[in-house]
Amino acid sequence: MSLADDAVEARAQGWRTLAALHARIEDALERALAQKHELSVTEYTVLDVLARQDGFHLRMNQLSNAVVLSQSATTRLVTRLEGRGLLQRYLCPDDRRGIYTEVTPPGQELLAAARPTHDAVLTEALAAAEELPELAPLVAALGKLTFARS
Repeated sequence: MSLADDAVEARAQGWRTLAALHARIEDALERALAQKHELSVTEYTVLDVLARQDGFHLRMNQLSNAVVLSQSATTRLVTRLEGRGLLQRYLCPDDRRGIYTEVTPPGQELLAAARPTHDAVLTEALAAAEELPELAPLVAALGKLTFARS
């Protein structure tokens, strides 16, 4: 194997490790959120992203980018959450082409109830992954990440 082949294999192995960690965490979150709050991970993420915005709203295209979904998938998801009374859409007052999505008070209540479950399961899943030699370095790297808070 050449050095270039080694680098490609190292990246591929790194990607597989990241995918394995992601799958373990998402599976644990999916089960807990569905069982306790009737939410999927993606639904929780949408509510969480919106709730962290000033005014609890974003334009649909901003929301798509924030939750890493296509615009059509985001629209379907928002429609589902809107049907449950957790979100609402309205026209942007200064640009009639833009549509905002906003968390409703019931959506904020559900998110507040689900957040401790999410955080506890995430903590537990990361702790369990840290016990596996192949995942421990990645968990340690995640622990070192810091994010700017506005």
